[in-house]
Amino acid sequence: MDQTDGTSSAQQRWFADRYAANARFVSDLAEPLIEILAPGRDEVILDLGCGDGALTKLLVDAGARAIGVDASIDQIIACRKLGIPSAVMDGHNLAFNEAFNAILTNAALHWMTSPDDVIDGIWNALKPGGRVVGEMGGAGNIASIISALTRALTKRNLQDKVVSPWYFPEEADYRRRLENRGFIVDSMELIPRPTPLPGAITAWLDTFGEQFLFIIPEIDRSAFKEEVAKDLEPDLLDPNGQWVADYVRLRFSATRPEKA
Repeated sequence: MDQTDGTSSAQQRWFADRYAANARFVSDLAEPLIEILAPGRDEVILDLGCGDGALTKLLVDAGARAIGVDASIDQIIACRKLGIPSAVMDGHNLAFNEAFNAILTNAALHWMTSPDDVIDGIWNALKPGGRVVGEMGGAGNIASIISALTRALTKRNLQDKVVSPWYFPEEADYRRRLENRGFIVDSMELIPRPTPLPGAITAWLDTFGEQFLFIIPEIDRSAFKEEVAKDLEPDLLDPNGQWVADYVRLRFSATRPEKA
């Protein structure tokens, strides 16, 4: 499954209630990004891939003038319920021109499989001297889960029917892309982060792996998920019955230089 060729016709869906139940750890674990960004009072900040606005609200609470964008209508509705200005927008096509002092992005960039288009949009959206702080899945992220999904699909001769929806870059790859656009990379690191899940791995698959499930006949999906879960038990189920996903995060900060 190629990571950068695009996505299959059936797309991953984002439902705010399901995300809150099964993926709240995503925003909780990203709170250190706020410290790195160090939002200033009245700074204009974009949360790229804001989800339901959990991190965006922290920017507002810090005194920033924050807005969010996300490709999911359902997530934007949830974000607006927090009183946060937000809009539905594809991160590959950001419609801003030198509008922001800073951009925050968490757990979103790895869903955008044309990274250079996204980086162009980030560059254009930032004012000269602006900064971007982000975290995304990096090389090796959920490798065990991807392998188990691939084995289950191959057993059904369906391995060629889905294209991976993810882009998990090596540090050198993403650094090169940022620098080629003109960014100064201030910091970048791959962080292995085994992450306890709030429920079963099957709930994780429902929340993050729909693109793989959609090609399985609906009547067979439960059995497919249970097969994948059984395959993953030796690697991801700890002795206490806690599922722990094999996350690896790429965390970075970069600056658009001031105009000469």
